[in-house]
Amino acid sequence: MAEREDVGSIKGEPATLATDMYPRKILEYMEGFLISKTVFTSCELGVFDVLLAAKRPLSAEEISQAVGASLDGMQRLLAACTGLQLLKTHQDQGQVFYSNTEQSRVFLTRSSPLSLYQSIQYSSRTIYLCWHYLTDAVREGRNQYEKAFGVSSKDLFEALYRSDEEMVKFMHLMNSIWNICGKDVVTAFDLTPFKVICDLGGCSGALAKQCTLAYPECSVTLFDLPKVVRVSREHFVSEANQRISFQEGDFFKDSLPVADLYFLARILHDWTDERCIELLCRIYKACKPGGAVLLVESLLNEDGSGPLTAQLYSLNMLVQTEGRERTGAQYAALLAASGFTNIQQRLTGKIYDAVLGHKEKSNKDK
Repeated sequence: MAEREDVGSIKGEPATLATDMYPRKILEYMEGFLISKTVFTSCELGVFDVLLAAKRPLSAEEISQAVGASLDGMQRLLAACTGLQLLKTHQDQGQVFYSNTEQSRVFLTRSSPLSLYQSIQYSSRTIYLCWHYLTDAVREGRNQYEKAFGVSSKDLFEALYRSDEEMVKFMHLMNSIWNICGKDVVTAFDLTPFKVICDLGGCSGALAKQCTLAYPECSVTLFDLPKVVRVSREHFVSEANQRISFQEGDFFKDSLPVADLYFLARILHDWTDERCIELLCRIYKACKPGGAVLLVESLLNEDGSGPLTAQLYSLNMLVQTEGRERTGAQYAALLAASGFTNIQQRLTGKIYDAVLGHKEKSNKDK
């Protein structure tokens, strides 16, 4: 006997869902922002810092008093952090005490050398607000600084650096990223042959520091806008690091330093293909024969299938900049269009990857 057809399907309606189907992943995605805001708030209140300073597990009452929060609210926040495995609990005579996990101690406390605290603050107070207008960004195909902050984005970095406070927040963000990921990208290729290096848009100098640590014979010139260079000198790069120097300028307008190697770390993803080629052509002209340019970006798979982090970053580029994340082949095409050859890429297995393009040696150097 033939199987009974689903009546709903005959009428052109969807078949009845299986009774055991549960939209677990969709619910997780729907509520993902709750996790982000729990982390943001815990850092902003200083929960992890209080626990670090105490050097012993603390009760919810002790933590709430230390940060100036309500006991009820703090109990709920600590419970959520425990569920997220950011805190550990300890039972003593029926009372619950809290302490940092190792990851929280290393990455969520302000005083840690590998702290992501400033990055989290930037995500909370800038990126999160921009993403409120993601629907508008997708519809319009442009960034949303005007709606989010009331500033024109005609000049991208005037919008990004709309105040000294905002600029310093962004510089702290970059500093924390390269403190964690910098070594991997500067050692993805053997850069030993390149002695004179220029970090274009070098921001806080964190990547330059990683480079001088990995290659003791190199020197690095940090090239950035005058106000960025001023803050980097004052707050990020000590005078004791004599292998890092500074040059002020706009890499689209001003003369670039002559160098063996140029870093473009998280730069090209800010710009359209046309602007990328414009910048790369300027670098090719300034670069010594036999020199190279190192691109540091979050690479998409060639078929666009992932990684998810890069796909989400590309959406963020839509919301915040004029650019996008790209595949290795797309970056290679930009480099080739600007004159670079022998283009190679290396995946680090972390957030950021490396693409290296070379300028051919002159005939007398061959």
